Amino acid sequence: MPGFLQVAYHYFFSPQVRRSIVYGDQPRNRLDLYIPPPTSAGLKPVVVFVTGGAWIIGYKAWGSLLGLQLAERDIIVACLDYRNFPQGTISDMVRDVSQGISFVCNNISAFGGDPNRIYLMGQSAGAHISSCALIEQAIKESKGERISWSASQIKAYFGLSGGYNLFNMVEHFHNRGLYRSIFLSIMEGEESFEQYSPGIRLKEPRVRKAASLLTHIVLFLDPKTTLIQVMTKLLLKLFKVLKLKQT
Repeated sequence: MPGFLQVAYHYFFSPQVRRSIVYGDQPRNRLDLYIPPPTSAGLKPVVVFVTGGAWIIGYKAWGSLLGLQLAERDIIVACLDYRNFPQGTISDMVRDVSQGISFVCNNISAFGGDPNRIYLMGQSAGAHISSCALIEQAIKESKGERISWSASQIKAYFGLSGGYNLFNMVEHFHNRGLYRSIFLSIMEGEESFEQYSPGIRLKEPRVRKAASLLTHIVLFLDPKTTLIQVMTKLLLKLFKVLKLKQT
């Protein structure tokens, strides 16, 4: 059986995959959980994965291979869906992802996960959205606002091929078919670029206190590296961090 069919079969029929768990009341507020086989005792580390898709075609099942591979290594994986454009714009996407992370932080122990060992991973547009959500949460926390999850609960953030400065991304995407007018609609206009540019926000003096709440941040940005190489490096780095956190 071809590899992609094996992954699809496992996704739809494996008892280790809990599909479409509701985490909010908006469309696409769903997540999939990949649960390791019950071969060892104790709570397990958790990876929250936010898939990419140019903010338009993201889907939680895109993370199925990653979920299956990490579950084999005794790690729980939660793959989040969020509202895509035009169903939502960037503020909706960030809000959805933050709510999904909150659900995991507050409920993962019921699925055998350790709420004190949660790691956040995003790919492409998912890296952008999840980093925005993490920074927004850190800012709220630093201001003493009421929160449903803490940025300091995230033991490490892994960003794969993400964009962190919207000002530098407009022409890049326009030249590749995501036209400027659409990009501006997704990002709620150029006036919102700074707010949704993590690379800029972390340089702001007023955000420094919030930044101190963030732990390990690992970014993979090398354009000369193939996707397979990047994923391999990312997994190896993730396993190393997880091992350190277990000791």
